[in-house]
Amino acid sequence: MQTNAFPRNDVSEDTTGCCPRFKPHGWDNQTLHFENKKFVRATTRSAMHIPWNMGQVFTRVQQHIEEAGAADPETEIVLSRDLSPWKAEHFFAVERDVEGEEMTSLSGNFFTRVFEGPYRRAKNFEHDMEVAATAMGKTVRRVFFFYTTCPKCAKTYGENYMIGVAEI
Repeated sequence: MQTNAFPRNDVSEDTTGCCPRFKPHGWDNQTLHFENKKFVRATTRSAMHIPWNMGQVFTRVQQHIEEAGAADPETEIVLSRDLSPWKAEHFFAVERDVEGEEMTSLSGNFFTRVFEGPYRRAKNFEHDMEVAATAMGKTVRRVFFFYTTCPKCAKTYGENYMIGVAEI
């Protein structure tokens, strides 16, 4: 895998007008390497891991990213992780700085796994990522999830893919 690159998303099938149907081919068991990969970092509030203001925050950030011309639909990725039952952080992959948003970067090695199932199983999937890292002789520093579709679109498509992205 190329430095600072994700597998490409095929965004050609979008029957909902919201999220394109996710095609998982090419995402499972990938190794990613980032060197100062740019991201917009945003946080959301939660109640026992259930997001409160995710729609509002994502709408604001996406608008700023679009205004800055900083995204490519085929590489548009948001890596999310819970910081506590009350707060989550989200890293929006971008090509350039986005005014009005907190910029950050990620560096290091990561691996991916494709999961399919309800959002409530994310904690189990996180454990699976840790077990996979141990089997590779690695230790997980952080586990992020790329939620490929919103809940409404997942229901419409009848599948709910999540990509685990573990920093090792």
